Amino acid sequence: MNRRTTDVRLFCVSLSVRASVVSDRPPHGDAHNRARCLGASWGTPTLNSFSPLMQAGFALLLGIVCSVCGPVHHAYAADPVPTIDATTLHHKVLCGYQGWFRCPDDPSGRGWVHWSRDRKQITPQSLTIEMWPDMREYTSGEKYPAPGFTYPDGRPAELFSSANPLTVDRHFDWMRQYEIDGALVQRFVSGTGHPDSTRVLRHAAAAAQETGRVFAVEYDMSGVPEDQLLTRITTDWKALVDEMKITENPQYLHHEGLPVLGVWGFFPERFSSETAHALIDFFKAEGPYQVTLIGGCNWPWRNESDPQWARALRRFDVLSPWNVGHVHREAGKLYADTGRWAGDREEAQRHGMGYMPVVFPGFSWDNLKHQPAGTTDIPRLGGEFYWRQFETAGELQIEMVKVAMFDEVDEATAIFKVSDTPPTQAHFLGLEGLPSDTYLRLTGKGSRLIRGE
Repeated sequence: MNRRTTDVRLFCVSLSVRASVVSDRPPHGDAHNRARCLGASWGTPTLNSFSPLMQAGFALLLGIVCSVCGPVHHAYAADPVPTIDATTLHHKVLCGYQGWFRCPDDPSGRGWVHWSRDRKQITPQSLTIEMWPDMREYTSGEKYPAPGFTYPDGRPAELFSSANPLTVDRHFDWMRQYEIDGALVQRFVSGTGHPDSTRVLRHAAAAAQETGRVFAVEYDMSGVPEDQLLTRITTDWKALVDEMKITENPQYLHHEGLPVLGVWGFFPERFSSETAHALIDFFKAEGPYQVTLIGGCNWPWRNESDPQWARALRRFDVLSPWNVGHVHREAGKLYADTGRWAGDREEAQRHGMGYMPVVFPGFSWDNLKHQPAGTTDIPRLGGEFYWRQFETAGELQIEMVKVAMFDEVDEATAIFKVSDTPPTQAHFLGLEGLPSDTYLRLTGKGSRLIRGE
């Protein structure tokens, strides 16, 4: 598909969604949860609720859209999305799932974790997020009041907790609805051993099985002292395999006969090559803990001058360089720098590794870093920034892609539903007037592209 055709299709998808006149009213009833008018967000009125003249106009508009765009994909209860094949990484798009948000009075009792740098309160000064989730679909049992924050119409604002199983179920059901393959559930080595550490993983495992999505664990090694790293990861993985029996879940992703495991943070400035090799040796050793290892490494990995580190970075089963934040300027706009992908894949294949590039929809962390609004923003360009990365992956016939991230509003990389009318008490990024499910739609479209559909 050429660039012009894709641009036209993106315009048509946007046009068809805009024609549905999204309402801010909450959903009512299960029938509403399943029925969509032109794929609109929750609370959208049906076509019959408009005047005959408006109905005729919408019908004409829809006819034009369909004639140009072709068939529009929907997920209906009567037309369920098939269960995703959990035996291979090939033709998969997997979203990183942080699952790290907590609220007072949730099952974890840990306060405002990842919403605020002060767990006891959330204020405009303590915020660590850049986007506000679209809370309209969440049930009353999933909503936690955010004191002092109100929407533009004066309604009290609310947030969700990843510790709530209903919310994790909802997120995985969105993956099902929008035909996204599944998730790499983030597991923070620094938090292993905490009583709350397996809560979200358990919820995700159950939700993946219920929705037919695939999932795998991905360790994040950030912030762990080198002398603890090997012991903490290997001890935890043994517990997940032996006690939690995580890899026995029918939707736990496998590849070439082994469970998939991501380990992110193979950065030479963080620890020695000896530790890197020891980690890789453990996960490659034959036995019950052997995996297909996705190694998350630094972006310029091919330039590594340390020979032992260079060798370690070529020992993974699948290579996944961290691309977030790497951009170039073109015609006055910032775009993701995908120029290394062809060379990365060629070098990976030379050493028997698969290649899984990282795509992201945009970026900003002004609130997290106490910066003035707009200081760190990499604009989404109405979806163009994100889609061009999928286009490049398609042109290179790349068979596996990681999305950063499903739910990370901290750095404005979230692809799930965020609000375009966030609270007014602080700076937040919206979606440039687009519907809240725009990036779920684009991710589903990207998944179909990678599958060759």
